[in-house]
Amino acid sequence: MSGTLYFVRHGRTLFNERHIIQGWVDSPLTPEGEEQASRVGRYFAQRGVTFDHAYASLVARTHQTLERITDMPFECERGLMEWSFGAFEGERTYLMPAWPWGDFFVPFGGEGQLAFRDRIVSTLTQIMQRTGHRSVLVVSHGSASREFITAVRDGGKADEHMVVPGNCSVARYGFDGEAFRLQEIAEQDAMRRELGE
Repeated sequence: MSGTLYFVRHGRTLFNERHIIQGWVDSPLTPEGEEQASRVGRYFAQRGVTFDHAYASLVARTHQTLERITDMPFECERGLMEWSFGAFEGERTYLMPAWPWGDFFVPFGGEGQLAFRDRIVSTLTQIMQRTGHRSVLVVSHGSASREFITAVRDGGKADEHMVVPGNCSVARYGFDGEAFRLQEIAEQDAMRRELGE
């Protein structure tokens, strides 16, 4: 079944501000992050976008974001979790190696890049193949967004210059029943301009 996937990265968090690696550990949205998420809701409303289903990962920062975008019920999906960084979770971001990370985190109990990418692609494909999933909102994470864009747009080829989409960015994908096609990425600045804010 064909449909449209709207992939939103969660809003800015306390750990984002303090340059702390989040991964599977959680951190609450800042007031700025809450406003970013509310702006996404206004952006969708202005465009007349509605959803038949909504999903978030297991951590509260994605729930907080989704609940400011829409008041519709949502489901939690483990497969939408951020890259697991193992022993690096909760540490300062300056400890992370240069991109691309490949299998750097595996010896520390984390995930390898290809395994993580496959998890994200598989989870989103399974979601979109469910009955009645024509317009779907997913709130997930920064590295998840980057890896999904890489898989869809670049055929999985790692790009060392690929940046993580900003907090509360919106990536729109068409889905033809088997494969995704990236149609648009809207960052917060573009939303502000469109909304006249």
